[in-house]
Amino acid sequence: MKLQKIISKLEKHHKKKLDLSLERTFNLLKKLGNPQSKLKNIVTVVGTNAKASMCYSLKSILNQAGYKCNLYTSPHLLSYTERYIFNDKEIDEENLIDLLEDTERILGDDNATLFEILTCTFIKYAENFKDNINIIEAGLFHQFDSTNVFRENLMTLIGVIHNDHFQWLENKSIEGVIYEKTNKLLNSNIFVNKQVNDKVRYKIERSLEKNTSNKYFFGKDFNITNSENGFIQYQDYLGEMVLPEPNILGNHQLYNISTTIAASRKIFNIKDNEIINGIQNISLKGRLEEIKSGKLKTIAGNNRLIVDGGHNISASLSIANWIKNQNQEVNLIVGMMKDKEHIEFIKSFRNIVNSITLIDIPNQDGAISKEDLESKLNDLNLNIKRSQSIESAIKSLSKNENTIIVCIGSLYLVGEILKLN
Repeated sequence: MKLQKIISKLEKHHKKKLDLSLERTFNLLKKLGNPQSKLKNIVTVVGTNAKASMCYSLKSILNQAGYKCNLYTSPHLLSYTERYIFNDKEIDEENLIDLLEDTERILGDDNATLFEILTCTFIKYAENFKDNINIIEAGLFHQFDSTNVFRENLMTLIGVIHNDHFQWLENKSIEGVIYEKTNKLLNSNIFVNKQVNDKVRYKIERSLEKNTSNKYFFGKDFNITNSENGFIQYQDYLGEMVLPEPNILGNHQLYNISTTIAASRKIFNIKDNEIINGIQNISLKGRLEEIKSGKLKTIAGNNRLIVDGGHNISASLSIANWIKNQNQEVNLIVGMMKDKEHIEFIKSFRNIVNSITLIDIPNQDGAISKEDLESKLNDLNLNIKRSQSIESAIKSLSKNENTIIVCIGSLYLVGEILKLN
């Protein structure tokens, strides 16, 4: 409650939750002593999807090679402390409260959004571990995001770029999204993940033409494929590696991992055995995460219970591809926020799932009601049901035997599920 109290207090420092500008961020950083100028070993991570997966897979590989990391990600699932990793450990709640109170005191009566304050607090505290590798995930886009405050970095990882957040753009197109995410990237080294199609990759290449970085593209400079007997084959100009399956689900995660392997080999000269150990020890919550114990798993019975916070079209395509490779019946539980592409998201699951149960996301004013979501999906001819709660939805599906229950549509939904469990 104390942490939420200071968060609520910080939210009052600006009337808007989002306000794309760097002026307030640089003002606060100046008051904090310009810590962004003192940090080194910066890794910038941008994209619509795959950012968190790349952050955590890179961290896992670097840890196996003996590197210490600071990691800044957003949003969180259960607590704001998840956003702050220093020296490879999640910050404890009391320490975070103290840091946020210090930042607010220094901010004074000046304006700043909550995300700007959170970001500046991370950068300031990272000074205490400034020899570590600082892996920093961008928030909304990148150009005017409060993480875009560094003059130099080691490299940038670009995840999947897809249509999302058009309400914040004048150019409401994939070109507009690509521009916002790539226009202000630093000149160093850029590693580009597999995209949804070659057209998007080409548009990214065009957008990066004036950037003088060394650029490496999936499918062109590095690649990864499934081979026989459950092994994975990775290739780049340094040679080939045969890898075991990683400890996270989904073929799309192989592409994310391959991007971090390419970066770790090129920039950090990581050895093969360290990469192998790294991909088998990735800690990643809420992305095709299987819940294997707890209250909700007990309700699910002998059915598998999977959660994924994917909420846009690109994410739905990745989840759908995973579902297609399963040999069990799949039933979805879906809750979404109002500002998402609901119809296009759900279209990805036509003809591959048995049913879709719609629920309200608890404690989220910005969520679409199950009734409104159902009315939007009426023309898709799907087996759609409604349920009053997360528990009741899982209970209704637990009558099945040896099926897979997949809960998707929002990271907020996944957070509520993990709390209940």
